[in-house]
Amino acid sequence: MNWDLPTPYTLPIAVGPDDIDELGHANNAVYVRWLERCAWQHSQSLGLGLAEYRELNRAMAVLRHEIDYLASAYEGDELEMATWIITWDRKLRMTRHFQLVRKSDGVTLLRARTTFVCIELSTGRPKRMPEAFIEGYREGMTEAPEGMRN
Repeated sequence: MNWDLPTPYTLPIAVGPDDIDELGHANNAVYVRWLERCAWQHSQSLGLGLAEYRELNRAMAVLRHEIDYLASAYEGDELEMATWIITWDRKLRMTRHFQLVRKSDGVTLLRARTTFVCIELSTGRPKRMPEAFIEGYREGMTEAPEGMRN
C-alpha cells in the first residue's frame, strides 16, 4: 500500500450490503464508524482498552472529525484503514490521521483527521491524561511532517 506515513496501524474492512446507501455506494456515516473502529482497535493494541479506561476513569472522546471523501467504496470491496497518532500535547488532546485504501487498485478513498480530548468517564468533563495514557499512546506516535501536524 502507498501509505501517507510509515508503519501504520491497519484494519481490514470488507464492504457489506448494510454499508450501502440508496446511491449504491458506502454511506458517509459508515466511514465514520470505520474510523472509530480503527482508532479503538489501535488503542486496544497499545494496551488501552475499555477495562483500562474504566479502571483509570478516563477515555479519549472525539472532539472533531475532518474528513475528505475522495472516492466511493462499493459492496464487495476489500479495504484497509490505516491510522497514525500524529500529535498530542500529553495533557488533554491527541490527533489521529487516517487513510482508507481499496486493496484491489490502491486508490485512496478517504483521508481524515480526528482530534480527541481526554475526559473523565464519571463526569464527561475534560481531564488530564493519566500516566498510563501517556505511556501507552507514546508507543503509537508517528513523526509526521510539519504540514500534516497543523
